[in-house]
Amino acid sequence: MKKSLCLYVLFALLLAWLAPAPHSFAAQKQPVPRPGQFTGQDADFSTFTGRFGYTTAGQTEAPEKMLGQMLMVGFRGTGEGDPAYAEDFKAIRALVAAGKIGGVILFSRDITTGTYERNIYSPEQVKALCASLQAAASRLLFVAVDQEGGRIRRLLPKQGFTPVPSPAVMGGMPAESVYKIGLRLGKELNGLGININLAPSLDLNINPDNPIIGKLGRSFGRETAVVARQAAAFSRGLIAAGVLPCFKHFPGHGSSKGDSHLGFTDITGSWFKDELAPYAVLPKPNGPYLVMLGHLYHAGLDNTYPASLSGRIIQEILRGDLNWQGVVISDDLQMQAISDHYSLEETILLAINAGNDILLFGNNQQYDPELPVKVWATMQKLYREGKISAGRIEESYQRIMCLKTWLAEKRQGNNQFPD
Repeated sequence: MKKSLCLYVLFALLLAWLAPAPHSFAAQKQPVPRPGQFTGQDADFSTFTGRFGYTTAGQTEAPEKMLGQMLMVGFRGTGEGDPAYAEDFKAIRALVAAGKIGGVILFSRDITTGTYERNIYSPEQVKALCASLQAAASRLLFVAVDQEGGRIRRLLPKQGFTPVPSPAVMGGMPAESVYKIGLRLGKELNGLGININLAPSLDLNINPDNPIIGKLGRSFGRETAVVARQAAAFSRGLIAAGVLPCFKHFPGHGSSKGDSHLGFTDITGSWFKDELAPYAVLPKPNGPYLVMLGHLYHAGLDNTYPASLSGRIIQEILRGDLNWQGVVISDDLQMQAISDHYSLEETILLAINAGNDILLFGNNQQYDPELPVKVWATMQKLYREGKISAGRIEESYQRIMCLKTWLAEKRQGNNQFPD
């Protein structure tokens, strides 16, 4: 199995890199990563490669109904008994029940108020919160969290959750140890009712002074082989426990000098094409994971839009050159790299037509209790005006429902996971 996987990876990489260089790739100064850096063990996804046979969910609805599945939002409130945000939680639960949102994202810290316990304060509370939301949903609800490890975590040890080392620390561990960390974390998340971990990062630690990746220990390392190997191990653990990983931040945030949370982030002069290499070894054409697009501008890849709003980067590079046909999720569309330059309607229109399947609005950097309704209404308006096609909506819906079908089947398996 490992030998055949290795040969496949070598062949795919050779074809990709020997082909005529699109999107100004030829102008990149960094040498192409040697195919010999990758082996079947380096990126051992063999425990699920070939087992994800979903290409269509085999079900459909009216486009107006399908649009709700494309929306993931954040909210305030820790559950039905939260007196501070009782109305906020009631409203989000009603939107879930109406099918107007397909997923939620949980945070510990509320950026606007600077307080903690926005959605999370104990394992028992999170489990009750997730159960309440799922009970309201007519279709399985995505419940996501950022639990990368180290400094990027929403489930804190002081609240009773399991500590997870940073990717920078895991980068120096044996792959089997990283797999066990992912498995332990996946079991915890699954038990809480969280079914998506917005991790791991596939960013290469090219710029150690990068304020949002390198300085926070969010990268497994500088070498493509190390990042591919450790990300694969961590993700295999999550998947074995019935939790979907999410690889980010395509096409690569590790070389940047800026933070897309705070503003426009131009990687034109710092990005190298070996930042794509970890994505090249992911199982294709789809699998039980998501790929997140970063709000990263590269004039050689698209001289108009950042990656998260770029049809060239999503459709031609990620889906075309790298043959990823599964779910694509945007990074938080309220980050200032986007919100400082585009209106809400422009953001939604560009994000959907570029090829994002899930639009993520964390509703945390700027909180608006009406935001989920505004986004959903804007999506409906754009469809009615013919600016978003039914076919584009159907594509995303089918990809999303494939993942939800996989999750539902894992749940029906009585959650029997490996040790």
